[in-house]
Amino acid sequence: MGATVTTAATKEKIWEGGEDIHPLGASYGKMMMWFFILSDSLTFAGFLAAYGFTRFKFMDSWPIADEVFNHFPFMHGVDAPMYYVALMTFILIFSSVTMVLAVDAGHQMKKKKVATYMLLTIVGGLVFVGSQAWEWKNFITGTYGAVETRGGEILQFVDKDGKRLALADFADTTMAREDAALTKNKGVWGMSGGSNTSVSLSQVKAGLEKNPDVLIRTQHTVPGNKHEKITLNREQTLKRANDFKFVVEGANLVRNEYGHKSFGDLFFFITGFHGFHVSVGVLLNIIIFFNVLLGTYEKRRTYEMVEKVGLYWHFVDLVWVFVFTFFYLV
Repeated sequence: MGATVTTAATKEKIWEGGEDIHPLGASYGKMMMWFFILSDSLTFAGFLAAYGFTRFKFMDSWPIADEVFNHFPFMHGVDAPMYYVALMTFILIFSSVTMVLAVDAGHQMKKKKVATYMLLTIVGGLVFVGSQAWEWKNFITGTYGAVETRGGEILQFVDKDGKRLALADFADTTMAREDAALTKNKGVWGMSGGSNTSVSLSQVKAGLEKNPDVLIRTQHTVPGNKHEKITLNREQTLKRANDFKFVVEGANLVRNEYGHKSFGDLFFFITGFHGFHVSVGVLLNIIIFFNVLLGTYEKRRTYEMVEKVGLYWHFVDLVWVFVFTFFYLV
């Protein structure tokens, strides 16, 4: 019966997570962080690929990003397409710069500089997460409202010059709501056009008939121009009114006022998943920041933990660049 002999020479080739042997020049902790980043990258790649295929399939009915993400804090009613999203992106990318500076200061064993740059990174992350929450609030609340047809198409409203109109701008609110008796138990928010919406379906229909300058804009784009939706003439508008089924205000996981239903689902899921990653990153940064203040890494004579959390932070920043490109720019 043979015996297996382990010599010192063979044991040196086995990495057991110790500090003596570093594959690729990285410690055990940094290697594990790289493995996590690789696996999470594949997850995000799958989500974005699904978004790309879905958008390609429904390209003619996909919402126009400049019209959806056009809000800016304290500038109500001002059309500012992508301004705030661009500012959010700049803040997140700048937080990567401060993280780099924190890592560099750690290599030089400069405790105060590490703490300062870590604090700036935390502030940048908190501002980004808060901005994303604000953007979600506007996305969920909506601005103009729309109606959904029996076939599931979203119809928006414009004036004769092509300017978007909110439902409240033309709906006949002088007439009694036919859904006044509906309660939350009988109606569904943003779906049935019931008492949860600001106007009822009958009020929208009545207002459409009384205002000759109101036209319907479909969710489909003009052939050859993905930045312009098809607007119906007055005769076609009145004819389509017979297909109205739901009043839709804002967005939820069932439907949204902006266009194709899948747009809202993918937006909530992908940006929410990324926002969760940023929130975790902020929490990790806060923990590391307090350890820096307590002198934990000074005692260890290494700030490698700052470098590890820095790898994660750069990863979530890079992922946002792709999310920003797919959702907002393309």
